[in-house]
Amino acid sequence: MANTSDIRKGLCLDFNNDLFQIIDFQHVKPGKGNAFVRTKLKSITTGKVLDHTFPAGHSVEVVRVERRVFQYLYEDEYSYHFMNNDTYEQVAINKEMVDYAHFMKEGMSVDILFHAAEERPLVVELPQNVVLEITYTEPGVKGDTATNATKPAKVETNAEVRVPLFINQGDLVKIDTATGNYLERVKQ
Repeated sequence: MANTSDIRKGLCLDFNNDLFQIIDFQHVKPGKGNAFVRTKLKSITTGKVLDHTFPAGHSVEVVRVERRVFQYLYEDEYSYHFMNNDTYEQVAINKEMVDYAHFMKEGMSVDILFHAAEERPLVVELPQNVVLEITYTEPGVKGDTATNATKPAKVETNAEVRVPLFINQGDLVKIDTATGNYLERVKQ
């Protein structure tokens, strides 16, 4: 058991019969009344985000999680398959547990959070951004780069992203995996 003074970003809690990860928190000491901790919790199992306020000194049940690096191998009908590069152990994870899977390509390294006590995979975290090749987009017209106009483009993982007009088929682009936004063109 821990208390509210131990709360920090990334901490996993067993709260309301579910596992939650703290994505944001703020210690508040009002001029009148008792202190409290305002938190934003994300459910590891469902992905729901909720706000909750803990009174100062309140005890919370911390869940120990381990972050392990795995390599994405392939996808089948129901799950994605990953391999631990150190032990060559393979794990299959249901498709519902992987956010932003449309940006994963074979051979990519990802982090998988495991419940340490149960040795159960909880969530798959992709890198913050990925470099992917544009496989199809309409050709850009010279002189159209003065505005912030974008066009649809398909990348090698079959995901569709919006890119600036000067991006052509075969270009490598860096994409933010959380938002799906184009960040920059990468030199080859």
